[in-house]
Parts: sequence; C-alpha cells; structure tokens
Amino acid sequence: MRFGTIAIVGRANVGKSTFLNAALGEPLAIVSPLPQTTREALLGVVSTPEAQLAFLDTPGMHRARSELGRRMNSRAVEAARSADTVLFVSDTDRLIGKRRDLDDPIHPEDRELVTQLRPKAPLIVAINKLDLLHDTARLLPLLEAWTKLRDLVAVMPVSFRRPSDVARVVAELVKTMPEGPAGYPEDTLTDRPTSYFAREYVREAVLTSARGEVPHAVAVTLDEFDEGPTLVRIRATIHVEKLGQRKILVGQGGLMLKEIGTIARKRIEKLVGRKVFLGLFVRVTPRWKSAPRQLAELGYEAPSMGANEGERS
Repeated sequence: MRFGTIAIVGRANVGKSTFLNAALGEPLAIVSPLPQTTREALLGVVSTPEAQLAFLDTPGMHRARSELGRRMNSRAVEAARSADTVLFVSDTDRLIGKRRDLDDPIHPEDRELVTQLRPKAPLIVAINKLDLLHDTARLLPLLEAWTKLRDLVAVMPVSFRRPSDVARVVAELVKTMPEGPAGYPEDTLTDRPTSYFAREYVREAVLTSARGEVPHAVAVTLDEFDEGPTLVRIRATIHVEKLGQRKILVGQGGLMLKEIGTIARKRIEKLVGRKVFLGLFVRVTPRWKSAPRQLAELGYEAPSMGANEGERS
C-alpha cells in the first residue's frame, strides 16, 4: 500500500480544481472561467486498491494586491512545501495563436513559482489544455525547456477534460508515493464539513451569475446551517466592498439574487441529497480583502507560515 500527500499548484486558472474534481469523480471544488476562484487549500482523497492519494488543491499563485491575495499565495506555498509530491499544473496558452518563436517557452510566472518549491521535492509537471493546441509540434521546445529547468519525475502534456489523461497523471503520481498505510478511511472524500461547501457553492453561483469586478469582491458567511432529516435550512450573507456591487448582485427587483440563490440551492441539494431552503442577504463590508480582522471573521485565517511569506511582488 502507498500513501502520501500531493499539492496541486500553479498559476490561476490553469485547471487545478478541474483536475481534482476529475480525479475524485465528484464536482467537489468550485470552478469558473475566472482566475483566483480557489481561495483556500482543499483536501480531496482518492483511494485505489494499491494507494491512497491525499490531494491539496491550492489557490492559484498571482501578483497579490490585497491581504487576501497574500494569504492565498502563502497557503499555496505552505501546501507545496509540506507535501510528499507536487503536481505543477501549467497550460498551453503561451503556445496558442500568434505567440510564435518565444525566447522562453515556459511562462515567466511558472519559472518564478518553481523557485518557491522545495528543490528536492518530487515534481510532476502537467501541461493542461492540450485540446486547445492545434499544432502539437509547438510543444517540443516547451517540454525540452521544462526538463532543463530542474529534475522532474515527468512532464506530461494533457487535457483534464479527457478521463484517460487524468488517469495517466494519477498513475504517475502513485509511483511517487511512499510505502505506508492509508491515512484516511477508505470512504473519505474530504475533511471539510458540509457547511464549508454550502458557503463555497454560494460564492460559485456569484461567479457564474455576476460579471466584472464583483466576483473578486465577494465573500460568503453562514448565519444559519441546520441539517434536518428532510430539509437543510441555510441563511448566508454575501459580502461585497461597495454599494454599487451590492446593487448589481441584488439586481432589479431582486432578480439577480434570486438567480444566484437558485443556482446555489440546486448545487447544495446534490451534495446533501435533501431539499434545501436557502436565504441570501447582501451586505457591504468595505475593504474586507485588506483588513486582517475582517478576513479572519470571514474565514480566511492567516497561514501558520505567515501571510507575507510566499508573496510575489
């Protein structure tokens, strides 16, 4: 039996949460086309007859412009430094379109991120979104550059939309796991409570429905979470930074808020397998992304390594 932890790291919006959901066979992590959707490290456990893999899906590393951003970056670095193996996710975006004859085929942010990883940590690089690259010959310089950058277990061009590619990555990761007993009961999927996902699924509904700057200014807290035998009652507050953002989320006659509630309620009902009553309220909480006390009250605690470590200026 093999068991170990795997940190899934990389830039924002390269497909880290998509991989986790595909590996788990469950849409556990929230996803959206917007960058910085993931804000906290999320454990997802995959159990096979020969191994148990404890994945840590981490926030996308980015140039932090707020205390929230610094804490997100620190969470990702902390997870990577504590894991047995790192799955570094990149993508083919740099190879698509008119971006030809690049001096460096590796994204400059990827180069910078790799320097923050433990030098001797087993590292697998997955270059995602292969399905979007029509000229696969353009991959060759990128693959060569990665092999020269540092010692790798493997560099794998993949599309996380293909189950076979996800399975290949999981099989490669199993080889890097140390021998040892499983760390979790076989039926474990995550260590997060249902209330955590209720909060996240409301935020995901905002990402799905809203546009512009509003999604990045949103946090969600639960005021009530009561799991009854046939009905789950939830009341949640959506926090925004400005009055104009509140008006957008409420919408004319409350239509936008109703749409957000419907999307989130259906998502939560699939998770809990019961009917859900979901009441939503939108509150203006100015500058919550930069105030340490408000971040803590909203559930974004500073990581143990310190909020400034791992920041990218």
